[in-house]
Amino acid sequence: MSSALLTDRYELTMLESALHAGLAGRRAVFEVFARRLPEGRRYGVVAGQGRLHALLEDFTFGPEELDAVRDVVGAQTRDWLAERRLGADITAYAEGETFFPGSPVLTVESCFGEGLLLETLVLSVLNHDSAVASAAARMVVAAQGRSLIEMGSRRTSEQAAVAAARAAVIAGFAKTSNLEAGRRYGIETAGTSAHAFTLAADDEKAAFRAQIATQGLGTTLLVDTYDTEQGIRNAIEVAGPELGAIRLDSGDLAEETRRARALLDELGAKNTRVVVTGDLDEFSIAALAATPADGYGVGTSVVTGSGAPTVGFVYKLVAIAESDAPDARMRAVAKTSLGKATTGGRKWAGRLPDRELLRLTPQGFPPEARMLQGPLGPGDVEAARRRSAASLAELPARARRLAKGQPELRTVLEED
Repeated sequence: MSSALLTDRYELTMLESALHAGLAGRRAVFEVFARRLPEGRRYGVVAGQGRLHALLEDFTFGPEELDAVRDVVGAQTRDWLAERRLGADITAYAEGETFFPGSPVLTVESCFGEGLLLETLVLSVLNHDSAVASAAARMVVAAQGRSLIEMGSRRTSEQAAVAAARAAVIAGFAKTSNLEAGRRYGIETAGTSAHAFTLAADDEKAAFRAQIATQGLGTTLLVDTYDTEQGIRNAIEVAGPELGAIRLDSGDLAEETRRARALLDELGAKNTRVVVTGDLDEFSIAALAATPADGYGVGTSVVTGSGAPTVGFVYKLVAIAESDAPDARMRAVAKTSLGKATTGGRKWAGRLPDRELLRLTPQGFPPEARMLQGPLGPGDVEAARRRSAASLAELPARARRLAKGQPELRTVLEED
């Protein structure tokens, strides 16, 4: 299925105007960057490049797509679209990399017409996935090594749920409840039972017996449908002390977790884990750090970016050729709008311990700088997961605080 219509109408009407003005074929450079981080955030985590690569592979205007835009643009523009196969050269940060304001996380070098067409698709993928990954990374920090499960599919749209699961795992979540994400990306899935099953059974013990019979002793029993203490006793009576885990989803979670751990130990189930769910975010997870919780399940907050559903990436033209000639000089362009000014010229990015360094040429970086951009590729979730952990670990410890703060690294443009 083509991804070409996952865009805004004005991308095509601009293209039509560009063709009329003789601009569509000129070489151009567009950059994706954030003007600022969401309020109080100290870093962001970029994700979605792997998904974007796959969508760009399917970015073609076939007969159906051309028919759909018949009332939007004229025959000349439709003919131009019908003949196109994307020739853009796209470079980007490695998926899972931390990012800071002003640095180009993705660069598109193409003819001006093609660059126009890609804006909406690029931003919709990177803004969503990076918002989820940025929130998920904060939750991973708050969890202090305890396992996290993404379980927010019911709190967003069906396709956003699949993308969110992928982004959360890139940022360090261990598993997802979403089966399509598991199938599509090879992510480990988790999930056992909800309150509905316990309510439907003759009694709590009957529900637990059925679950043990079908899923084995390693399963997780949800023990707070009725009375949590009795639920724990029933769980151990049915399963014995080798039960894998119990799940708590309501009440004062810190107090309930402590009580659950003490009761499990009293009943001899010292290895039974306590998993906590229930409208968690990075702050409530941090508040549970002193409890004996063994892991967490997070839904709404992770798939909605924990209050920041977009990271604010923008897609801006920074350079364009002065003519259609292959060797035409590139002219830097920049907005001067109040509060939305941009910096012209194609930029390369390198990371130093104390700053993000931008240069207008790929040469001249200090030898200790880690270069940040590379070819946009199909994406590997496990490689991105490792990159996310390594990138966050190289930042100063204060960057991982949950308290509001400024971006940890400043972005500096160094000109020759």
